[in-house]
Amino acid sequence: MRLMALLAMNGTVLRAILFTLTLTLPSVPSFSYAGIITGPVISVLDGDTIEVLHNQRPERIRLHGIDCPEKGQAYGTKAKQATSALVFGKEVTLQTYGMDKYGRTIADVLQSDGANVNHELVKDGWCWWYRKYAPGDATLERLEIEAREAKRGLWADPTSIPPWEWRKR
Repeated sequence: MRLMALLAMNGTVLRAILFTLTLTLPSVPSFSYAGIITGPVISVLDGDTIEVLHNQRPERIRLHGIDCPEKGQAYGTKAKQATSALVFGKEVTLQTYGMDKYGRTIADVLQSDGANVNHELVKDGWCWWYRKYAPGDATLERLEIEAREAKRGLWADPTSIPPWEWRKR
């Protein structure tokens, strides 16, 4: 609720508030704590992994609760293109949840208008709801069901293989 109120504020005011908050937080080398961070997206590595410039260095971000097709997998390129269209070169706000076992920050990625990129990718059919890491997420579940029923994105292919199964091959 507080996040949405912050996002509704003028961008300049939001940046000033976030800057003030960062002055009161302990100094850490990365996004290893849960919190709100802003920065420009400088790279899209694949559909569910981006890099955001923070403290003048790139920070690798893994989008929370979703799993996009891998590079080399059907729809992998399209998922990356969809993510790029939503965030590349744009200022985003990250609601961080800590780090994964690969050292990437796990986050929900929010556009300047408050739209949740993770949700948009599921809604448009470019990824799966990653139940293993976001169990019980009713929003992601609903968006995946709707995309499936509408045969959007990768759901147009009835033989789509989830990336967690594809990686085992």
